[in-house]
Amino acid sequence: MSDNIVGIEYNRVTNTSSTDFPGHSANGDFSWDIEKFKDSFDIQISYITERTANFDLVNIDTSIANAFRRVMIAEVPSVAAEAVYMFMNTSVIQDEVLAHRIGLIPLKVDPDLLNWVDKTLDENERYTEENTVVLSLDVVCTKNSHAPKNSTNPKELYKNAHIYAKDLKFEPQGGQAERFKIKPVAADPDILLAKLRPGQEISLRAHCILGIGSDHAKFSPVATASYRLMPVINITEPIRGDSAKRFQKCFPSGVIGINKNGEAYVKDARKDTVSREVLRHEEFNGKVKLGRKRDHFIFNVESTGAMSPEEIFFKSVRVLKNKAQYLRNCPIGQ
Repeated sequence: MSDNIVGIEYNRVTNTSSTDFPGHSANGDFSWDIEKFKDSFDIQISYITERTANFDLVNIDTSIANAFRRVMIAEVPSVAAEAVYMFMNTSVIQDEVLAHRIGLIPLKVDPDLLNWVDKTLDENERYTEENTVVLSLDVVCTKNSHAPKNSTNPKELYKNAHIYAKDLKFEPQGGQAERFKIKPVAADPDILLAKLRPGQEISLRAHCILGIGSDHAKFSPVATASYRLMPVINITEPIRGDSAKRFQKCFPSGVIGINKNGEAYVKDARKDTVSREVLRHEEFNGKVKLGRKRDHFIFNVESTGAMSPEEIFFKSVRVLKNKAQYLRNCPIGQ
């Protein structure tokens, strides 16, 4: 296999060694050329939905691809509850547990509309309308006088029996009503926060600020951000007839096809999970080679709902660009 392919064998992985210089190999001219990179680099989008995105980064070094993954998880800013002020809580959930649950709720708030909190200031001066979004929760559970007879459903017997993320209300401070044209809300409105019974009450204010995932997981805008290398399946000898059908069953559905002559061919290597099942069978020994392209990354990004997956990736590019700019300007880089 070529230098660009990581070999997958029955009991080992070959051609995995890297170099200290991204994109460098012992054979050929691999000196850095921005124009050559522009011509060879490619982004292929498979699908994008409100919460998930699947795309390929082609002809890029592992260090850069992994940097994007790490930045998306830990360094793209988002908004989450940082301080929760309890005025009343007579539910069975302790104050700190309820505050923790509220902190983990993904919030649909544009992080670019807020400034960073200066944590060197006193707590009384720390939170302002420029850096903080205030969410309030004021609920009291009471009996429902119009409940159906013989009903045992708490939602019918009581009012405010179940408290959800959608019950958190935005309280504009100063000029925030004009700045936040779209009101900050929970990304998933039906997250259960607490269950109440008649006479129980919750009253609190949550101060939500900017943060990054490396400080706390509640600030991470992704549920998952991962990549895998593009699988390579090379059929070196024709495989026909019943043998082709058995060969097809060694791979996930859609990976191997059989043409009108009864011969197996690679239909879509992208769907392969590289389970190596085919290498367990003696009849296919020497007839197929498996591998992965070392510079073709299949990304899967799943958002928590705080922002769209494409926005998360664009912001990871911005963060990485700022890091590179900082290194170019700092004394150690000159």
